[in-house]
Amino acid sequence: MEITIVGTGHKNINATHKTTLEITKEPYLTPTGDCIVGINIDKSMVDFSEEIREKIRSSDKIIVEIIVGDLKETIVGKGHKDLILNHPTDIVIRKSNFICPRTLIINADKSANDLNREIVERLKKGENLIFKIIIL
Repeated sequence: MEITIVGTGHKNINATHKTTLEITKEPYLTPTGDCIVGINIDKSMVDFSEEIREKIRSSDKIIVEIIVGDLKETIVGKGHKDLILNHPTDIVIRKSNFICPRTLIINADKSANDLNREIVERLKKGENLIFKIIIL
């Protein structure tokens, strides 16, 4: 099962957070949002069907592909039975096992700080972002 989310970059993206990565429906970004890599996303977890939420919760392997132009970064994490998955604007990937309404996956192998810096530079220029969630 796959979900594709589309958003844009922003001049204030720095992607330096060491434990999280986030995309948001918000149309702006302050310099303090160091985990945010995409804004203006076209859907958030509140838009996911209950079937998709259940598959995420029960999955031991979830792949997120971040695609900017011809570049792609792959992040692997997992779901958890206690994931809430209903935040109206934010989607967060976490290296830790912390769960809140914004958490999509936990125990991820990468955070914002681990992204290919060329992807980050393109996002700083406002390029489009494709955020593909693949639930295995």
